[in-house]
Amino acid sequence: MDSIQYVLPDDLRDKLKEPLGPLVDEKELLILLEGEKYIVSVGDQVTYTLLKNNIEPVFCIVDFKIKRNRCSDEIKNTIQSFGKKMVTIENPPRCISSDLWDAIDSAYNNLEKYSLRIEIKGEEDLAALPAILLAPRDVTIIYGLPNRGVVVVKAIEENKRKVKEILDKM
Repeated sequence: MDSIQYVLPDDLRDKLKEPLGPLVDEKELLILLEGEKYIVSVGDQVTYTLLKNNIEPVFCIVDFKIKRNRCSDEIKNTIQSFGKKMVTIENPPRCISSDLWDAIDSAYNNLEKYSLRIEIKGEEDLAALPAILLAPRDVTIIYGLPNRGVVVVKAIEENKRKVKEILDKM
């Protein structure tokens, strides 16, 4: 079993329901992403949305679940067709494992080399946090907020500071 780097305490759950960037719908998302060089997607629905609109993230983080339920075969097959490389990581619910952290860090260090699919055994709900914190400046991270939309986060210092504040409480 890999080591756990962060565990989400109950008193932080509501804080994470607040978007870390603009909350948009699919149409706004596609407009916002025009011209972005590096896009990272966290979550099955947002990754599927990108792929079905012919937008390729540099890497995606998925667990083949949407709102805690298995995603459809169409979504799973579409996502599994993406990525020149794939890695499987264990990450328990409400946690950020060291393996997940290291996989994201490694993905950023290889941005130019290949597209990557990070498949999570467990849960990817908190993966946006290290994805934002570790991102180089020219990366845009997107993740879904169930029943609300997609959050678009630029890897700028202000957003990294927000993430650091959250991680410091975990």
